Amino acid sequence: MAKALKLKLGVADDPTALQPSLNDCLSTVLQQAEHLMAEVLQGLVKGTAPVGPQSVAAFQHPATKVAVLELERAAPAVKATFRKELTRIVYEGGGKDQVQTEVLRYEDLQLFGDDELDQSIEVARAQQEVSLAVDDVLPTVDALVSTLMGWRTIQPGLNPIRPEVFVRAMQATLAGHVKDTQSREVIIAPAGGLLGANLRRLYREVGDWLLSTGVEPGVPLGGPKLHGPGGTTPAIGAMAKTMLNLDRLRKLLAGDFDAPKGKQEFLHTVPASLSMLQELKQVDALVKRLEQRPKPTTAPQPPVDMLAEAPKHEAAPTARLGHQLGEEVLRLMFDTLAQDQRLLPALKEQLRVFEPVVAKLAQQDSRFFADRTHPARQFLDKITQRSLAFKSESDEGWRRFMQTVQYAAHWLTTSKVVDGDTFGELLDHVQSVWSGHDSTVRQRREEAARALLHAEQRNLLAQKLAQDFEQACHGLDVAPFVQDFLRGSWAQVVAEAQLTCTDGSDDPFGYRALVEDLVWSVQKATAQRHRARRLTQMVPGLVDQLREGLQRIHYPAELSQRFFDSLATVHAAAMQGAEDEDAQRAAQVVERQPAQAPVEEPWLADDEAQESGWHSVLPEDLLEAVVEAAPASPEPHPAGELRTGTWAELMVEGQWTRVQLTWASPHGTLFMFTALAGTAHSMSRRTLDRLRSQGLLRVVAERNVVDDALDQVAKAALKNSLDGKQG
Repeated sequence: MAKALKLKLGVADDPTALQPSLNDCLSTVLQQAEHLMAEVLQGLVKGTAPVGPQSVAAFQHPATKVAVLELERAAPAVKATFRKELTRIVYEGGGKDQVQTEVLRYEDLQLFGDDELDQSIEVARAQQEVSLAVDDVLPTVDALVSTLMGWRTIQPGLNPIRPEVFVRAMQATLAGHVKDTQSREVIIAPAGGLLGANLRRLYREVGDWLLSTGVEPGVPLGGPKLHGPGGTTPAIGAMAKTMLNLDRLRKLLAGDFDAPKGKQEFLHTVPASLSMLQELKQVDALVKRLEQRPKPTTAPQPPVDMLAEAPKHEAAPTARLGHQLGEEVLRLMFDTLAQDQRLLPALKEQLRVFEPVVAKLAQQDSRFFADRTHPARQFLDKITQRSLAFKSESDEGWRRFMQTVQYAAHWLTTSKVVDGDTFGELLDHVQSVWSGHDSTVRQRREEAARALLHAEQRNLLAQKLAQDFEQACHGLDVAPFVQDFLRGSWAQVVAEAQLTCTDGSDDPFGYRALVEDLVWSVQKATAQRHRARRLTQMVPGLVDQLREGLQRIHYPAELSQRFFDSLATVHAAAMQGAEDEDAQRAAQVVERQPAQAPVEEPWLADDEAQESGWHSVLPEDLLEAVVEAAPASPEPHPAGELRTGTWAELMVEGQWTRVQLTWASPHGTLFMFTALAGTAHSMSRRTLDRLRSQGLLRVVAERNVVDDALDQVAKAALKNSLDGKQG
């Protein structure tokens, strides 16, 4: 590794003169793939030694030892497989693997066998080993690679060489070369430790290399505060032991802890995916709180008469365990909500009021955990999600919102019977209070969405028409400004005419047929007889029809006049002939003007832009080119699409505004964010990507707050499972 970097740095006296690209960085890392796997294999072989400081007790099992030695014998193939898998995942962004992992929802755990569950835990242990090893050097690499990717702020989740990428490549490699499942489970965690130690060295040298070439690291903006030299929260010690672990959660999902008579007593909790479970560092704060929580004292138990008949009403031991596990899940869920920095203090106080009521409900109705549409679950979701609209308790509308929450808390705590129907009625009441305000906002949002949807349809149709018009000019001597006009503005005019036509005509106003006349009128090489006479007869009607079409899309008058001035200059030279040298020179100047570079921004008329809160971050000198150029289809953002419902903060006129993604066009080219007050902020995909890369739009929550809290519960269960395996 060091040698490879020295070669790169030795090319010039000034390393910053040859600043590497993202591809240079990825290529350099991938060149070390086989070396990384060679180090891992060497460490595994040392672990098979009967005695010694590097001996691993689990490797002394005959089957495991044979598997390790087989890996050593097939080292060239193993290293090649690792490099192939790592290259694939790096350049595909881990997308395919991520999709495969995302479908493993938590509810699928009930279908897992013991072997599959153990394998998941071992993979998580490998991820943990690697993460702990690179904890101090990874933030620097994240910051530098984010800069190479074009981001101003640190985006750890987008880093194509993040640790989980190496773990997935190693997992795929072992799966291909170690057929025995039990041996593979034993090997993968120690292999993760060896990989982490070598990856730490690689990360440090990559970071030093990029810094030495002048790459500026990205800055943390809008994310969690960094602690310690490595920029992450230091790992906390082993989690205080609770009953919760993945195996018990799986059994609960399978109904093993249900009470007799087939009634489900507890617990179906919902992490988004097993990949979410592997992000163990995020649970550190929760672990610390659990360790600090006072241990409950156990009341002395009365003597038990072993000959007495057990009371018929006494729950079975498995049902009692289900009760205790359910209480633990609820306690951890509300603890996580209490620590969520996105929720304001006043709301957290009310959530603590709701906690005993929800716990009482859960003892009677396990659907709260199993069904995301359960009224109580929906109630908590609606309350917490709506609260994300407010950044502080001084925001407009916060007091009105809290009044409804406090009313709900009072209703629940004073009700004699609290069940799903009670929460359903309460949710209906709360939403009816909100609906008066929301109806006006919703109406404005629907009107803005209609305007944007029409704009997207027009722009997509205009792209197809622009290709037709470009083909019509192919091989002809047509001035660039006319070609730009046809591909851009006039394509929008024809598209608008076709979309608004109600009689099914393909060219209701003759705007498309006009293209042929316009192209003929400006061809410099045309040498037909009576050309000047025909132009004299044609031009007035042609210009009037052009003006009429541009007015239909509310094309800016100043831009229209610029085009018509250039067109009049060319027509005047053609009608006056070669004798008028001044006219010919003026026409040559116009005709020699270079074509405008296309700008990947859709065209919106002024009224559409105003109605939808259109937002653009283009420089002022490009604003005119936006409407002149043909809209191009932008490339998908590497981070993937934001989902409707995502809360974010948007920089508007120098201030952060809390907004929610409430609409995205069917083709993913236009997006609309709205604030709780109803203000719309719409933008193209290109603008959205640029705002995110510049740190002017930062995501607050992509998923429901309650779902995130239950994910943390599942991570705590996985943490206990890992501790149990290690013990």
